[in-house]
Amino acid sequence: MPKLAVFPKAYMHDLCKTGAMKVAEWIDLATALEVDGLEWYAGFLEMTDQSNWEVFRKKVEEKGKMIPMLCCSPDFTHPDKSFRDNEIKKQKRWIEMTEALGGSYCRVLSGQKRPELSMEEGIKFAAESIEACLPYASERGITLILENHYKDDFWAYPEFAQKMEVFCKLVSLINHPNFGVNYDPSNAFLAGEDPLELLKRVSSRVVTMHASDRYLLEGTLDDLRKEESGVVGYAKRLRHGEIGQGLNDYDAIFAELKGVGFDGWISIEDGVDGMEQLKRSVSYLRKKIPKYWPEYK
Repeated sequence: MPKLAVFPKAYMHDLCKTGAMKVAEWIDLATALEVDGLEWYAGFLEMTDQSNWEVFRKKVEEKGKMIPMLCCSPDFTHPDKSFRDNEIKKQKRWIEMTEALGGSYCRVLSGQKRPELSMEEGIKFAAESIEACLPYASERGITLILENHYKDDFWAYPEFAQKMEVFCKLVSLINHPNFGVNYDPSNAFLAGEDPLELLKRVSSRVVTMHASDRYLLEGTLDDLRKEESGVVGYAKRLRHGEIGQGLNDYDAIFAELKGVGFDGWISIEDGVDGMEQLKRSVSYLRKKIPKYWPEYK
């Protein structure tokens, strides 16, 4: 049956840039929620010290939780092979980090959609790079999860495989027992596409999920799609929202996932307005999940 995790969406700047929040503080906040685990981020400032990896794992496990997933952002679409080789080394380091934290899933991305990059080149570079990491992951019992992503906070360009056709093509090229999809329904809206259409195309490959939600500040979905077309960056009319209060149809999403036998981790990537919002999102999902997985406790 699925398990529920949370991600520190509201505190990324404090944890990764300023150090205004310590990881131990986030652990205390997150483990007080009615969830099973904490999704981790490779870029927490304190993760640069490898000796902290086991320390944080122990702190989380002492609270009765676990760290199932590691979020990181490799950039595999650079035209320079030496750059890509270095990204592969970084990804292997993140695989080691996942193992040390006791996790089973480590994110991968395609890379940046650079203007000079052709479709064929980008898919080739990304597929070859991910495949180069898979034996290393397999040896450690780690599954690499490709997310339908929008854009890393520190990238100049959006995700190469942001659009459905590119994402599905890349997924279809990689067939390995230690590879799957991390599905994020809200990111499909950012691509100007239907999250349910994407899900139906890849649902058999989904092993983890980001639970998030968005809402329109003004206008309609058609307005959003017109605004997104050819525009780099988030549409001004689109906002992060509390889960269950936005554009995503969680009944349709969960029905599709249940139908293909999904039983992986669902990580809440919301709560941008703080812990009270995150608590409400947790509560919503804890009530919704048993409708489709009655065994969920």
